[in-house]
Amino acid sequence: MTTIAIIGAGPGLGTAVARRFGREGFEAALIARDRERTEGLATALGREGITARGFTADVRDPEALATALDAAVATLGPIEVLQYSPVPHRDFMLPVLETGPGELTGPIEFSVYGSVTAVRQVVPGMQALGRGTILFVNGGTAVVPHPERAGTSIAFAAQSAYGHLLHNTLAPDGIHVTQLVIPGAIVPGHPRKDPAVLADTLWTLHTDRHGFRHFADNLET
Repeated sequence: MTTIAIIGAGPGLGTAVARRFGREGFEAALIARDRERTEGLATALGREGITARGFTADVRDPEALATALDAAVATLGPIEVLQYSPVPHRDFMLPVLETGPGELTGPIEFSVYGSVTAVRQVVPGMQALGRGTILFVNGGTAVVPHPERAGTSIAFAAQSAYGHLLHNTLAPDGIHVTQLVIPGAIVPGHPRKDPAVLADTLWTLHTDRHGFRHFADNLET
């Protein structure tokens, strides 16, 4: 049995993805800062017959994130799928003229250093399996920067570049790296941005293994 590790797991998209992949036989490692919440989500999924465990880490703490991923492997089994989808802090979204070097530290640690840490931790295991999928989930500012959300615009763009490099580099190893851009908010009941619909989309990206960047909905420019 293999595992999907969901970094930034919460009650919306993270739980929906764990449920969707769980139906296909995956076990789910739910990784986030709030131990009580991730353990509660794992318990609720367990009642549905899905094997899930909660692990605690802040993506801005590389050592804690690496430790959580190692614990997931030890507890659940090899990580075949990594989803990196933590929700950015509101203070990362300042106007560009109010954003100096200090204001960029958090967004870069969150979106770039965290994703690099996670990828480097799981890729050797995927290479040993001979297959794997890395799913980056971003907002629309990854593609169209917003002057009122400078931190996330810059950090998401950097993460996108990293993902694209990985997409080309890891393909010969059977590891598919892909990005889903979700313009605007995740909206329950929305035909394309409901959590369950997005989870289906991410499952399709994992199975179809075609291209790097995909959009959950039309992107307004």
